[in-house]
Amino acid sequence: MQIIRFAELKAEPWRNGGGVTREIARQDAAGGGWDWRVSIADVTKAGDFSEFPGMERVLTVIDGELLLLTVDGAEQPVEKYRPFRFDGGAATTGSLPTGDIRDLNVITRAAAYKGYTSILELSKKRAHPVFEGQLAVLLQGQAMVSEGGSDQADSEPLELGRYDAVAGSDANSPGILGRGFLAVVSINPVEPAT
Repeated sequence: MQIIRFAELKAEPWRNGGGVTREIARQDAAGGGWDWRVSIADVTKAGDFSEFPGMERVLTVIDGELLLLTVDGAEQPVEKYRPFRFDGGAATTGSLPTGDIRDLNVITRAAAYKGYTSILELSKKRAHPVFEGQLAVLLQGQAMVSEGGSDQADSEPLELGRYDAVAGSDANSPGILGRGFLAVVSINPVEPAT
């Protein structure tokens, strides 16, 4: 079971100085760069977003109330816990009408992968499984994670802190119990057109 602790992630400043990004996970591409990346960004001032031509983005505000995006001239309010999908190569600017925000970013190479973000309310009675190709990020509340499978009684549940992430597995799918909200990010390969 892999837990990625938010407190251990390195904050990288944006090129335009408008915020910082902490990378949770990524898959490197064969020819350099990466095929997909999941990160958490702090947006502290209005300005341009970095362009990622050939990529698709799913952005979710996870702290703060509202990010006002303008994507290729069209204004789009992005409210807390409401994922928004847009072209990574589009000219995009953001403004902060209600103050600083923190967002969860899923960026995928459009021809190879499709990213999805779902926001779920946790249960104290029924563990939410995290499967291969998924990352679960605790957004709010308190949660414990245990390794699944037949030997789960032997593994001690571990506490998750805010913004800690759990990498999924099909063999012994981790299960998350608690109170609060969880973002489940799925990265699916795109089937080649026949």
